Order: sequence, then C-alpha cells, then structure tokens
Amino acid sequence: MITVSKEDYLKAILEAEGEGEQVIAARLAQWLSVSAPAVTMALRRLKRDGLVSVRNDGRVQLTAAGRKIARRLAIRHHLIERMLHEVFGMEWYKVHDEAERLEHAVSSDFEAMLSRKLGRGGPCPHGNPPTPESPRARRKRGLLLLSESQPGSRYAVQSVYERDRKLGEFLEKLGIRPGADIAVNEHNYDDTLGLVTTAGRVSLGRSAAEKVWVMPANESSPSRPKKN
Repeated sequence: MITVSKEDYLKAILEAEGEGEQVIAARLAQWLSVSAPAVTMALRRLKRDGLVSVRNDGRVQLTAAGRKIARRLAIRHHLIERMLHEVFGMEWYKVHDEAERLEHAVSSDFEAMLSRKLGRGGPCPHGNPPTPESPRARRKRGLLLLSESQPGSRYAVQSVYERDRKLGEFLEKLGIRPGADIAVNEHNYDDTLGLVTTAGRVSLGRSAAEKVWVMPANESSPSRPKKN
C-alpha cells in the first residue's frame, strides 16, 4: 500500500535529485523536517517495498517503480499549483505549500480534468516544469543562476526555488518573480548583487541569487502561464 508518507518520501527524493543533490538520509531528514530515526524507518519500508535502493555509501536512489510513483505525484502537484494560480489567482509564492496539502486528496478523475483544462506542458507559477529538472539540463537550455550573471546585462527570470515561501515573498517585494526582466548593475565586494527591477534599485545576497534561474534577455524564453 502506498501511503501519504511514502509518497512524500518518494517525491522528496525526486525533487532533491532535480536540485542536483546527493540524496542521503540526513538530507531527507532536513528536506522533510523529520528526525533521522524516522527517515531510517521510512527508507527501510520503502526498500522492502522495492521503491528505493540504498547504496553502500548511503546514497538513496529510486527504483523504476518508485520513480513512477514520484513522477506521478510531482505532475499532480504541478497541476494543482497551476490551478491555484491560473484559475483562482493565488500568489505564485503561496501555491507550493497549498499544493503540498492538496496533492494527496485529489482523485485521478479530478487530475485528468485539470490536465485537460490546463495542459501538462506549461511551467508552474515558479517557472518550473512538471517534473524536476536538473541544473545540467537547465544549463543545456541556456539558463544560468542569477548569482552567475554579468554586470551590465539584462536577464529574464525563468524560475525560482519553490520550497521556501519566505524566499518567494522576499523576492516578490524586490520585483524578482518568474517572467520578470531585471538588469544587473554590479557584483559588490560584500557578495551582493546590485539590480534594477520594477521595484527600483535593489540589492540581493548571493544565497538568494543562487535560487533564481535566469536567461539573457536577448534569448527566447518559454511562455509564462496566464491567469484565466
């Protein structure tokens, strides 16, 4: 039986992989805000069910069966985020937490209705694809982190890390949101970036800039989801 807890672990592993991280028990404990013993017990059950494997070095990997479940849940989460933003107008930085609560309650019939109405290909309100995309894949598409931007250049914000609502709220106040155009004026000695956005001249620290993917403004960028 696939419980809510098992689904959460499988999706967390998939998402951590998408961030380019080595998935180990300690990282999952941090990612899911649970204790180390809880992760150990959960991984034991998932391994018994043939949904994950644990290597000798402690790295956790999804099996084919586990990946199938995780991808299905990720797509459902993606559709719910889009529904909340595009249909109901919820702010982009709020939809992740709400979708986390709703994703386990949505029936397959309702998911199919959402898919027909919204389509499966569009980005979520944070600018991310239906299933996690690795940093390597993003770079192949021409994206780079805002922290890697060049002074004197303009960029279009493509996506923002979505598991941190406070980060989203902070960026929104600075005019840094998916679809926004920004100008990079300078990289300062104190590791901050001087930017110009719709909010005016703003300063952004490196830790936040490393959570924002951008594309040079002269490059073509994917269309943004629009509210109905």
